[in-house]
Amino acid sequence: MNKKYISLSLALVMSATMSGQNKNAPVNEDESKVQAFELPDLLTCTGGERVETAKQWEKKRRPELLKLFSQQEYGVTPRQTGIKVKHELVSSNPKAMNGLATEKQVRFTFTGKNKQTHQALLLLYIPNHAKGRVPVIVSYNFHGNQTTTFEEDVLFSPSRDLMKKAGSDNWVRGEQASRWSYELALQRGYAVATMNYHDICPDSPALMEHGIPSLLPNYNVESREANEWGAIGIWAWGYSRIADYLVKEKQIDKDCMVVLGHSRLGKTALWAGVQDKRFKVVISNDSGCGGAALSKRVFGENIARITGNFPHWFCPAFNAYSENEASMPFDQHELLALVAPRHVYVASAEDDSWADPKGEYLSAYYAGPAYQLYDMQGLPSATQPAVHQPQHYDVGYHIRSGKHDVTAYDWQCYLDFCDKVFQTKSDR
Repeated sequence: MNKKYISLSLALVMSATMSGQNKNAPVNEDESKVQAFELPDLLTCTGGERVETAKQWEKKRRPELLKLFSQQEYGVTPRQTGIKVKHELVSSNPKAMNGLATEKQVRFTFTGKNKQTHQALLLLYIPNHAKGRVPVIVSYNFHGNQTTTFEEDVLFSPSRDLMKKAGSDNWVRGEQASRWSYELALQRGYAVATMNYHDICPDSPALMEHGIPSLLPNYNVESREANEWGAIGIWAWGYSRIADYLVKEKQIDKDCMVVLGHSRLGKTALWAGVQDKRFKVVISNDSGCGGAALSKRVFGENIARITGNFPHWFCPAFNAYSENEASMPFDQHELLALVAPRHVYVASAEDDSWADPKGEYLSAYYAGPAYQLYDMQGLPSATQPAVHQPQHYDVGYHIRSGKHDVTAYDWQCYLDFCDKVFQTKSDR
């Protein structure tokens, strides 16, 4: 990457503000109209040095890329927030899921330096039949813990009253149960932990003050510095706070933690997994723009659309690339590469052109060279596989039929991949 290119990119970032977004920018969903683009070379440092070893990657290139994503896309995660977290077991049911699992509901109370408090609720299912410590899949939900299951004793998430729109059925019990293959995961020996993402930070600029941002001194989403974190960064931070609790659970294998997210929460899972190495498998389900998909393809949802419609998700610096993806000195294949030598899995849906399935696959493919530094195997071909032909190497991928969703087929693929990873983790 030449110095002129870097200087131009930095100038664009420094001039970025909340203005200049275009939520009505044109969207291309015709593959024949994708223009030629050039991806930044994953293994070439900003000074031109070529990375040839895992040590070089870890000492120089990985920190460079992590800094780029922190300062120009998701925002910098504070090293110290000053927030303290207390865990309280609210209820425990040893015969949940018809005896298949022990259910625990844990209240998280966050206290900031300003003495304000905020609460969130974790739902955890642990398989009863498993011997010893078990792996765990951690995943946010959209409308509350109670929507992920029909179990009557699951409490409503604290953010329901804040976020539920009048007359909406979105927050009713079991409303999104089809997305949660609890029984399949439990039968396979996996615990599952979920929390409503609004409990950490409401997904609305006007309501963020009712979440973790209320505990942060001088945080104002509308007047942030160019590289100050937004909602995705805060949600990712929340994933790590869930991990903090789970490593203390005597039945959870702290070396076998998985972070999984769908759509905007797929973006979040990737950013959380990049930053928190306790997550040994990082799974993106239909995460699209700002997640797994290559931005420079400008296919489906693009940066102008996503920053225009969701200005609170990313840091303000990301706005510089609105309708200007060609100027980006990074792209999402480098985000996926930052998971190495841990494992990353990307999933797409055939009818989800908004998330750019081909761009998601290519991103996973071009992350491969980072894995090769560790003698691990990335995806073997630049050609996207056919529907329902999962690719389970050290980088995983599948595309299924259907729409933007999470299905039992997705869960089956994820569990198969995790089985492969954790059965051989001692060899890594």
